[in-house]
Amino acid sequence: MKNTLLMRTEASHSLNFLIYIQNIFLNRSQSKNELKFPYIPTKCEFRKDFDMRYRELWEEVSKRISEHPINDLEIFTKEKNLFYQSLFAENDDTLNEFDEIYQSFKTWWGSFAGHIAIERSIDENLQDIYLGLANLLTEKGLKPQKELNISLIYKELNISLIYDECLLVDLEPSSYFAILSIRDCFVNSKELNKKLQASIY
Repeated sequence: MKNTLLMRTEASHSLNFLIYIQNIFLNRSQSKNELKFPYIPTKCEFRKDFDMRYRELWEEVSKRISEHPINDLEIFTKEKNLFYQSLFAENDDTLNEFDEIYQSFKTWWGSFAGHIAIERSIDENLQDIYLGLANLLTEKGLKPQKELNISLIYKELNISLIYDECLLVDLEPSSYFAILSIRDCFVNSKELNKKLQASIY
């Protein structure tokens, strides 16, 4: 049987910004040996119901990205207040601190150590994941669903890459969409094929 798997991977602006905020939030209660990137010694005031709001925002943002990948950049650039209003206590001090966090992320993300480094660091692993998943589908005689359009091309499995683990939300793949951390690609690569297969069927 011919391999018909199409897979697209991209490091998500919005989801990585959420991981960045998550780590700043978690670092407030971590020991020095458990600190996560970025370590920003800020007293920024988060919402009291941060955990719940974070899960809700993560689900909303990831759903919109799964519906169309172009939504990712639009959310990050045109709806940046969505992050602030959902996760931070609203006052003049936190607005200024949020703006600094946003600018700090943008500076890192736009550098060679950010967006590009994340995608390039796991190129080889993603190739292995693709081949393993394609072989698994071929062995089982499974084909991805076809798009309902004139050309009837096969659906594309979209993978959003994040630089660190999402510790506040359980990441389950949805239909033709999955979120993977760098750690997933290096440490859990064998288990990933079964997990990703579930998003195709």
